[in-house]
Amino acid sequence: MSTIPKYVEGHGLLKGKSVLITAAAGAGIGFSAAKRAAEEGCRALMISDIHPRRLEEAVAALKQETGLNEVYGQLCNVTVEEEVQALIAEAEAKLGGVDVLINNAGLGGQKTVVEMTDEEWHRVLDITLTGTFRMTRAMLPHMQKRGAGTIVNNASVLGWRAQKEQAHYAAAKAGVMALTRCSALEAAEHGVRINAVSPSIALHDFLKKASSEELLAQLSSREAFGRAAEVWEVANVMMFLSSDYSSYMTGEVLSVSSQHA
Repeated sequence: MSTIPKYVEGHGLLKGKSVLITAAAGAGIGFSAAKRAAEEGCRALMISDIHPRRLEEAVAALKQETGLNEVYGQLCNVTVEEEVQALIAEAEAKLGGVDVLINNAGLGGQKTVVEMTDEEWHRVLDITLTGTFRMTRAMLPHMQKRGAGTIVNNASVLGWRAQKEQAHYAAAKAGVMALTRCSALEAAEHGVRINAVSPSIALHDFLKKASSEELLAQLSSREAFGRAAEVWEVANVMMFLSSDYSSYMTGEVLSVSSQHA
């Protein structure tokens, strides 16, 4: 197993930009992306989540840990169109326009196809895929009107690779990849870029609760480095795609993985 690399300091990749991130309260990729955005020099930041207390704590933590004062929180359930529209409207007003949207909201689980109920299937698809669609649909008119903007979606290597008991999640993430590619073609003529990251395994508290230790150990062992990614290692790639360093990239899905099989 390789050692965890040193945390990379910010280099001003998002200097002067405003950033909106969904499902960013807690200890997962979303919060790490928010923290990285602040460290990369964003001028203003808004995060959303469905948990009021956790959202309030995350906003306070971001301000304290990064020194960025313009950090805002907004409750939003991405399965509810009215809440999505309210989030976009609030972000546009508070941030003075959104330069970067990171669609991080998603839901997984473990269940075989024959045991899976319609409700379980639809819930994962509604949050993970349709939620990303709702956010993209609501955000694009604002970005397109300004002739600029970047959207980064959170997909998964399971959109490409098979794994038992993950049919709903894999289908949703494959859908996110397709949504990324198709919407990117439509947005390109307006100067807006849409890309996605595709992590293999990044350990965080929610994943530990939702998956068995045996499964997590098995998945980590498949990685060339013999370990899962740190959430900030995924967030780093999100920052690259959010920045002007990726100015010629759109409709792309970048694998954040060290898988050798």
